[in-house]
Amino acid sequence: MNRLYKSYIRTDALPSLFCPGCGNGIIQMAAIRAIDGLGIRENLACVSGIGCSSWIPCYLNLDVMHTIHGRALAFATGLKMAQPDKKVMVFTGDGDCLAIGGNHFLHACARNIDLTVIMVNNYIYGMTGGQKSPATPMDAVTKTSPYGAMDYPIDGCQLALTMGATYVARWSTAHPVQLEKSIREGVEHKGFSYIEVLSQCPVQGGKNLYGEKEPAAILKKYREMAKEGQVQLGVFTKDSPRTEYLERVNQRLAAQGWEV
Repeated sequence: MNRLYKSYIRTDALPSLFCPGCGNGIIQMAAIRAIDGLGIRENLACVSGIGCSSWIPCYLNLDVMHTIHGRALAFATGLKMAQPDKKVMVFTGDGDCLAIGGNHFLHACARNIDLTVIMVNNYIYGMTGGQKSPATPMDAVTKTSPYGAMDYPIDGCQLALTMGATYVARWSTAHPVQLEKSIREGVEHKGFSYIEVLSQCPVQGGKNLYGEKEPAAILKKYREMAKEGQVQLGVFTKDSPRTEYLERVNQRLAAQGWEV
């Protein structure tokens, strides 16, 4: 067993509920490598909502809050304000973050509070049976769009940029090295960090979303899509003059005569 995996994973909780070929394990390992490389294990708390990807931190030997659907960012905001010295990492999915949790996402970006959000985008509600999500591509057939999705998909990175997030990146499970680097940068960044990860769901998405059910072929497809410019990967922003939320809070309290 991989040394880091053995050190960080709650082996008593295995096997995980991840389906064979799911990308969550790749993301989990990239996060573990980033956490270990930064040496922040004892000063880190992970928060997640509901969905396949929200189980990623639940198998880690860390402080973890597994919360309710769409409310991961609300819980994480409260945790960060209560313990500002903690590093807080949030694991969420395209449904959890962009649908029921969409309003919390907008406000967390606008506040520029110091959280690192890893949003796993598999373009579908995987855990509950394969319904259409806010990120599902146009014309894709799902359980709730049997004649093809008619909504334009929401671009989480563009939304994060528009609302004021100060670190925004997108990678895929076919780019684990770059993903690890972005997670490290996101944690070190002072402000709201949003990292989207395109991840394969061969069971619920499979042929209807990717035109392919084989996980390795989907990873190859991600690399081809990036190379051909069909999807934009990389770091979109990491520098901003915007002050982090808790710094603004402390400045306001100090101006009112409070000791901070």
